[in-house]
Amino acid sequence: MNKKIWLLFVGLTVILLLSACGTKSKEDVLADLKEKVETKGYKADAEMTLKMGTEPQTYEVETWHKDPNFYRVNLKNSKKEQSQMILKNSEGVFVITPALNKSFKFQSEWPENSSQAYLYESLVKDIEEDKDVKFSATDKHYVFETKTRYQNNKLLPTQVIKFNKKDLTPVSVEVKDTDGVALVTVKFSNVKFDVDFDEKDFDLQKSMTAAKMVIPVMGEIKDEDFSVKYPQETLEGVSLVEERKLSNETGDRVILTYDGGGKSYTIIEEKAEVAPATASPVVSKGDPVDLGFTIGELTDSKVSWTFEGVDYTIASSDLTREELITVAQSVQGEAIK
Repeated sequence: MNKKIWLLFVGLTVILLLSACGTKSKEDVLADLKEKVETKGYKADAEMTLKMGTEPQTYEVETWHKDPNFYRVNLKNSKKEQSQMILKNSEGVFVITPALNKSFKFQSEWPENSSQAYLYESLVKDIEEDKDVKFSATDKHYVFETKTRYQNNKLLPTQVIKFNKKDLTPVSVEVKDTDGVALVTVKFSNVKFDVDFDEKDFDLQKSMTAAKMVIPVMGEIKDEDFSVKYPQETLEGVSLVEERKLSNETGDRVILTYDGGGKSYTIIEEKAEVAPATASPVVSKGDPVDLGFTIGELTDSKVSWTFEGVDYTIASSDLTREELITVAQSVQGEAIK
């Protein structure tokens, strides 16, 4: 063989081999992501935008994770002075509302039991568990389209997850409704892997103090009227049949009763109270539930949450957990009947 032809043949072969090595399959990328999950710890900042109400709400999300199961997730909406922290340590799962000096303790499988768009390992699990996951690649990114594992995934059934090709850090997540419209968007920044954490970094009191530095504790809440909010979406055949306003020493309480179609539920709204600085965590028999705009408490017959200084509870013996979440997510919009 002519030497020049032989050299050309060898060169083309090398180029083809290099090209082949540079193209990874869905299985290859997933294997790399699973390996990346095994990091000893990571920090990530993100901006989460929700479009579930009448106007978009944007939250700053700061996540700390210490392998295997310590978490500290701080969610802050600076415009509304709304802040919550989700903390998981060896004692359990806590949801902290610093402005009210309150914390709830859960014995829960969070975050393993549901999708969490701001947690790296949760995104990888979503990809791994979806046998019909779609995969594509661009010059800079790996892109996966998967089903979600939300407790109410009929509302948000799919998501598009984008990773950097270079280091497999998350870039963005778009969680979509049944029409393919992105209702939740998470954009990541400052993601750092192999971060060393101490268990003290996930201590409840230390975390509460850190959260109060972001959003100070409210002063005494005045007994002024608050704006009553109604579900923007009710279940089929269900409508408002009664509205009552009760007054007591701590302020007004509004009770909304909905009935029809063989189902009924009650919504209670009242001003939240600031707990004493020495208050212990309230032990919950339910599970923490991500309502999008806030973290609530969910049982088989009730969902409750606090938002902008008002306590909300939806109670029903007829609704499923999924239906309770659906109604709760729609209450956060503008007040319409």
